[in-house]
Amino acid sequence: MNEFEEPSVWAEAFAEQRLELLLFGLFAALVLVGFFRKSEKLKYATLMASVAYLGLYKSQLISIVNVFGLLTWNLPIVQYSLGWYFFAIFTVATTILFGRLYCGRVCAFGAMTQLMDRVLPARLRITVPRTIERRASYIKYGILAAVVGYFLVTRDIRVYRYVEPFWMFTFQETTALWIALGVLLVATVFVRNLYCRFLCPVGAFLGLLSNLTVFRIKRWSECSTCRICEKACEWGAIRGPKIIAAECVRCDDCERLYEDTKKCPHWLIIIRKADIMARRSVAPTAAGSPAGLTTRALHSSQ
Repeated sequence: MNEFEEPSVWAEAFAEQRLELLLFGLFAALVLVGFFRKSEKLKYATLMASVAYLGLYKSQLISIVNVFGLLTWNLPIVQYSLGWYFFAIFTVATTILFGRLYCGRVCAFGAMTQLMDRVLPARLRITVPRTIERRASYIKYGILAAVVGYFLVTRDIRVYRYVEPFWMFTFQETTALWIALGVLLVATVFVRNLYCRFLCPVGAFLGLLSNLTVFRIKRWSECSTCRICEKACEWGAIRGPKIIAAECVRCDDCERLYEDTKKCPHWLIIIRKADIMARRSVAPTAAGSPAGLTTRALHSSQ
């Protein structure tokens, strides 16, 4: 009897969650299309969709609690949580394939702070010195280790409230935590992507996972001396000719610069060389033309 009941249970589970699966499928498609097309407009459309869909509508983000569940193998029942599993698999798969794509355009909190950065005046921002930025980027790994260690000892998952602000989309925390969140958001006005870059334990976990990334960003030979992309990177992920996979969130900014024939030195050098070669090829032709011969004959007669 169970042999015949089992398929019906799964069919029923799919039927009950089909809207959730459809919505996530559409969102995932938007994420990937914007990513592969390297479209800035689609990226910001994705960020707004993330805040609206994952943040306000679903109130569902990858949390340190999920890392706890993975460590203790205490995961949701599959047939009743199909949407969550597709979300988690999508996050892990895209991280291994491309890097921290989740952090760059899927996480609703990160999307919100990036949108804040887009609309707030640039004059308010404080540029963190590179030496401080590089050291501060390790803070999130310390937080990850501390929180995981605390959980393994106490099995208390409530610690998540003190290390990640994602609960803001559920509107269910204490006044003290809302004040702390307000302070964090105000600080984010001045230091762009503050939480994501320096404090997020989930970002640290995905950063460790991104060391397995298959498809990395290409670099030109000129990148060893050029600093255009390094200065433009909002995440501190470019250090000279090297891109730090654990810090890169695949925001597309440097990749668009790579392909910009008016800004990237790689293309400017190619265009310049082609122009020089074209002039050199024209010069002998001009010298051998009737006008060129006449000119040389006049010089000889003189």
